Amino acid sequence: MSAVEKFLKYVTYDTRSEEDQENIPSTEKQFDLARELVEEMKSMGIADARVDEHCYVYGTIPATTERKVPVLGFIAHMDTAPVVSGAGVCPRIVKNYDGGVIVLNEETGVSMGPSAFPQLLNYRGEDLIVTDGTTLLGSDDKAGIAEIMAMAEYFLSNPQIPHGTIKIGFTPDEEVGRGADLFDVEGFGADVAYTVDGGPLGELEYENFNAASARVYIQGSSIHPGSAKGKLVNAILLGMEFHSMLPPAENPAYTEGYEGFYHLNHMRGEVEDTMLDYIVRDHDRDKFEAKKDYLRRAADYMNGKYGEGTVRLELRDSYYNMKEKIEPHMYLIDLAKEAMEELGISPRISPIRGGTDGSRLSYMGLPCPNLCTGGENCHGKYEFISTRSLEKTSELLAAIAEKFARL
Repeated sequence: MSAVEKFLKYVTYDTRSEEDQENIPSTEKQFDLARELVEEMKSMGIADARVDEHCYVYGTIPATTERKVPVLGFIAHMDTAPVVSGAGVCPRIVKNYDGGVIVLNEETGVSMGPSAFPQLLNYRGEDLIVTDGTTLLGSDDKAGIAEIMAMAEYFLSNPQIPHGTIKIGFTPDEEVGRGADLFDVEGFGADVAYTVDGGPLGELEYENFNAASARVYIQGSSIHPGSAKGKLVNAILLGMEFHSMLPPAENPAYTEGYEGFYHLNHMRGEVEDTMLDYIVRDHDRDKFEAKKDYLRRAADYMNGKYGEGTVRLELRDSYYNMKEKIEPHMYLIDLAKEAMEELGISPRISPIRGGTDGSRLSYMGLPCPNLCTGGENCHGKYEFISTRSLEKTSELLAAIAEKFARL
């Protein structure tokens, strides 16, 4: 099966993860795809293919060269983002895209075109896989899985091609920040790895945000509004006041490149108690720490104004910029860039305005930059991917592995 055929199969599995769950995986349905992948890997000849009790999938493509070269890993995640449904995905291939408007769903009138998504013009003449306008597509990161699996099938069907030992890993719960929590780095057995979890063809990334979550609990005091003077403390209004103290320009809607932000991701409010959920991001570690300190000072100010215990702030670091862990292994970037150029792919080295499992795995001892998948507009109904990007990325993974055999 080609990478495209595999992708169209994998997106039919609903693997949506869920926030605020104690268990890994956060949703049992992720096991459905995990078991399918294990069976497929075994049918290819990957004898040690397995899924553990936490839904991590592992497998090995044995070396075909006697040279001692680094053990290389490729990693992708199985879950899709909780923000949009991943159930009942109905992909459709738009043949030979002409640069116009694509009607995703005639019944609801959902469509997308270059006026809103100018990157579509980069794909004129290509076949695009799109949604039916009611769900996300799942290229983040089932495209990465399909590309890795197609690469595996290529090598196992062509044992004459020299390559070192290749490790494959598929993780649950990346979209809720827990994909690396229980990843068995030692058991995985790779010296270095790449996550295949990026965007358009040619993306190559070794910098990412430092990331934290911030949850703000506000305690109010409810009383009948008819006799509320001097007594009512409306937690909803205090939540609005807290948010108004954050720098307006440090909102993701106004930032790009290396600029960080505070993002109000969720809010639940009643007069008696209110909760605000933020994600905090910055590439620069000092600026990242300053953002967290600003939240602490805002909470202290509110408690000084309204009484101790009015505001309770919970801060939790999620992951850090992997740049410092990749820089001693820059051959990973140079080698991937060289492979791209040889395949006619224009490399685009840029910082990730987000994170991957690789950012955490790098700090767990597995240097792990990030490669493209070809996906665009991820996490929503306007998501699409070019069939050429799927196949070309799979070729890229094979080319990287072949280059490792010559190190």
